[in-house]
Amino acid sequence: FFSTASFDHCGIIIAVLTMASKSSLQPSPVAAAFRSLQWDPLSSLRLTPQETALLRMAESNPIEYTLGDARDATMYVRVLLKLLAEASVNVSGHVARITEECNENRALDALDADPLGVVTHYAIAKLSTIIATLSSPWAAENGVSIGNVFYAGSEGVLIEQWKALLRVISKGKGDAYAQRSAALCLAQILVAACPSQRGASDTNAKDGAGRAPSYSSAIEPLEALTAWVITQLKSPNAVTVGTTVPAIMTLTSATEGRQIFAASGGIKYLSRQLRQREKSKSSSSSSGASERKANSSVQQLYELAFCLWCLTYELNNFADVRADFAKDGLPVMALVELVSSAPREKVVRVALAALRNLATCSADIHPEPDMPRIDSKVFLGEMIACGLMKAIKLLRDRQFTDPDIVEDVDKLHKLLADNFKEMTRWEVYQNEVETGQLSWGSTHTEAFFKENAKMMEGKDGDFKLVKILISLLSSSDEDISAIACFDLGEFCRHYPNGRSIAKRLGGKDLAMTLIEHDNPELQRHALQCVSKMMVQNWEYVK
Repeated sequence: FFSTASFDHCGIIIAVLTMASKSSLQPSPVAAAFRSLQWDPLSSLRLTPQETALLRMAESNPIEYTLGDARDATMYVRVLLKLLAEASVNVSGHVARITEECNENRALDALDADPLGVVTHYAIAKLSTIIATLSSPWAAENGVSIGNVFYAGSEGVLIEQWKALLRVISKGKGDAYAQRSAALCLAQILVAACPSQRGASDTNAKDGAGRAPSYSSAIEPLEALTAWVITQLKSPNAVTVGTTVPAIMTLTSATEGRQIFAASGGIKYLSRQLRQREKSKSSSSSSGASERKANSSVQQLYELAFCLWCLTYELNNFADVRADFAKDGLPVMALVELVSSAPREKVVRVALAALRNLATCSADIHPEPDMPRIDSKVFLGEMIACGLMKAIKLLRDRQFTDPDIVEDVDKLHKLLADNFKEMTRWEVYQNEVETGQLSWGSTHTEAFFKENAKMMEGKDGDFKLVKILISLLSSSDEDISAIACFDLGEFCRHYPNGRSIAKRLGGKDLAMTLIEHDNPELQRHALQCVSKMMVQNWEYVK
């Protein structure tokens, strides 16, 4: 794992690209059939004799020989993209259903049953090898790069055949290997054109003709790829989400990719996935296949958290990114849950690094006059409401060998303690309700509501916190529902006309449904809540 304490932009690029490559190393399940492919019988591919000869020549020579000349390399990738375009349209779906690596006999059976499915995998595997080679020190030494192979002409425009990769990821018929690898290939090709990448590594340098890849030709494809990624991130299925992870990691290696991803709602959907994956990991058992599934879930948690951490490097640059991280408190909540549950040390490390960036961000560098000020103080308040102080105290008692974790824990402990001293009890309560992370304490008492019931009106008189409390009555966490019942009842007691306001907003009806709940503690608080709405002088009943 890479040190997070002093990462600069180049550090992110190197770490992300290395991790994305590692996460996509799984070979095609039918790779054993590649050497048996015969091009002549596959007339539906519409290959010319010259294209067939080029494929055979490339197969019989080291990849470096084929890529040694940028013009020859461009011809070769065009042929592979043509294979992809022609083959992916008519696949039977047989290969797509194979998830385990095949031995040679089974791979040959797949070739007989679905030859175009095997061709699709072959083309993607070759493109992956080409991109890896073009990103290596060898390519830099020999003056070839992704930029001068996939971008053509004096303007350095992205070759038109890139659309074959988008077609595969959009219409992959459930082929996880094809979608994951094609999305990664496309992301790597597009990120190479980002201006922020120029000079980040030798592989992105201008070619001998002084031509750099045209970023303007890559913007629309980047937006199309990001739109597909966001669609996949909405799925509850871990395999579906897994097809996007290497591509997201590559996109978030570039400032431009991070901007487009964040503007498309990526921060929200990453955060949702982190919470969902964490819950599924916690509910899995630890034996046999379930243990392997849990390990896979932890790895996905780590990769998704890594992407969210990369996005925190745009906090100081864009008010919109700060707003997305602050929206509904979801990103902070997801990161705090990762730290609290501590599934693996590497997950804790990257979650802490992201929280530290949030806790130290500023709105002064690029302020947005028309937007509410969102800076580190906002995020620290959310962290306190989500219980990070308790988690940090527990982490301080653990022995970590990694100095980055120790430094982040100490830094966050100090920032949280200093901010907590400055916060009023009302601010602590407000943050707690707004994040939905209610826990019993001094802000859930009769004395607190006697003093602060008037504050429940809100700045705009919209009773926002009362509405949130009512919505929390339906929380899947029974403790949160019980606390919401108590708070709502105390609001009714201590705010003038609070009973009619709570009834009008639907609080009574929701609380009534909890009176017969299986949890006796929740049942008791629900009954008391309804009683406080109904009885004028509750203290006499009490």
